[in-house]
Amino acid sequence: MTALPAARPIGVFDSGIGGLSVLQALRRELPHEDFIYLADSGNAPYGDEKGDAFVQQRTLAIARWLCAQHGIKALVVACNTATAAAVELLRSTLPELPAIGVEPALKPAAACSQTHHVGVLATRGTVGSARFQRLLAAHSAHTRFAVQACDGLARAIEQSTEEPLPAPESAAKIGALCAQYAGALGSFGLKTGDIDTLVLGCTHYVFAKDMLRELVGPEVQILDTGAAVARQTRRILAQAGTLAPEQSADGQPAETGQVRLYTTGQLAALQAAAERWLDLPARCCTALPRT
Repeated sequence: MTALPAARPIGVFDSGIGGLSVLQALRRELPHEDFIYLADSGNAPYGDEKGDAFVQQRTLAIARWLCAQHGIKALVVACNTATAAAVELLRSTLPELPAIGVEPALKPAAACSQTHHVGVLATRGTVGSARFQRLLAAHSAHTRFAVQACDGLARAIEQSTEEPLPAPESAAKIGALCAQYAGALGSFGLKTGDIDTLVLGCTHYVFAKDMLRELVGPEVQILDTGAAVARQTRRILAQAGTLAPEQSADGQPAETGQVRLYTTGQLAALQAAAERWLDLPARCCTALPRT
């Protein structure tokens, strides 16, 4: 028997473990939904070294796999680079699949900045995309954006869950990259000319937020898109009538949704990340052949 639309899972994917930050927000916003997450870690990172054609091919392949194997009712592209390079192609190729992308929070940053000077950290793939340039142009009338491509930062965060680097050495590497790229943006603070808002334009960077906070100070706002993406996902499912019910047939609260995670990379790395950031047991994770 075919599952009712509301009972089908939501697909979520990223080039690696960065999209787990979006999955965190999705689970908070939609606790009764089931999720299937795919970390394409065997091909990560997308943003530093992969071209648009490769990212488009991977996005379509992953979307088709999630539809065929798990019957997803919507797909959250929890990767800024994949959104920039492929979400429009995805929507035109699979028009029956609602696709929710992520993009750097330039609009809310421009709205809330008091100094009208905003810093943006993102991957080179995102910064160089036509989609990002359009977004930047749309919100630059009254706001000055300092944009920094952060080569190697997403990879370092991805590798922090893998075995070769011990935790202190891994943290030091991430911290050094954060210091380098935040420093390149300029001065942070609330004085005229200072950057008072920092946009995290890669879902991986959320997992370095504490390090970045130490660098920019307590007064600076740090924005990511997880909560906004989760709210948009709710809106789209509600419009389609496919939200999971919040109550069971007898009026009791519905059960918490299930989560399954897959990776094309190292299983142990995904298991470590899932336990560390989502409090999920290792049995929720499965390795897939790298293609």
